[in-house]
Amino acid sequence: MTQSPYKRVLLKLSGEALMGTQGHGIDLTVIDKIASEIKEVAGNGIEIAVVIGGGNIFRGLSAAAKGMERASADYMGMLATVLNALALQNTLENKGVATRVQSAIEMRELAETYIRRRAVRHLEKKRVVIFAAGTGNPYFTTDTAAALRAMEIGAEVIMKATKVDGVYSADPMKDPTAVKYDRLSYLDVLQKNLKVMDATAISLCMDNHLPIIVFNLNVPGNIRKIVAGESLGTLVTGR
Repeated sequence: MTQSPYKRVLLKLSGEALMGTQGHGIDLTVIDKIASEIKEVAGNGIEIAVVIGGGNIFRGLSAAAKGMERASADYMGMLATVLNALALQNTLENKGVATRVQSAIEMRELAETYIRRRAVRHLEKKRVVIFAAGTGNPYFTTDTAAALRAMEIGAEVIMKATKVDGVYSADPMKDPTAVKYDRLSYLDVLQKNLKVMDATAISLCMDNHLPIIVFNLNVPGNIRKIVAGESLGTLVTGR
């Protein structure tokens, strides 16, 4: 890999990315491919942290819409992210990658409790750190957790993995006339209500000048290419 413009990155994975074509749960083939790409990047000396969602197992917002009390539904969603984090950790460690899971909800038998300084130290030692359980609070998404953790650990970019090759003016799966954006400002995303990350996450990134790259996770090698500085997907910045 060529010299990377980044020293430390945060990869945001949705839970849905882990289920492949199954429709629910964890597709071990998919998670193995993701782990292989993370291993390649980490093996080149890049410090990499991961925030992972839980939508492949349980979606708190959907459950709340059907009548479940919102806080309880969100806590259940947080626990789903822990399952995904442990699955990714196991796959990475089977590939010889030193990995730590840090949870925003204390569960010492399964994961370390999130401590910023400890997370940074793990990264400095070239361990992959997986942040689970979102922010530990209901009413906040894992997008917001990704923005928060990225800023806390000093990541230089958020790599937002999706099923399409960037941000479009509409859903390209449903609208063939949708236009892809190569570059957007944070204000563009907010004003046009583009589904990049939720408004809280975008606002946090905007206030702290943290760039976001939205890319297609399903194309092999994309994580490596972005870390190497190649122009892929859609870049969201202040300019």
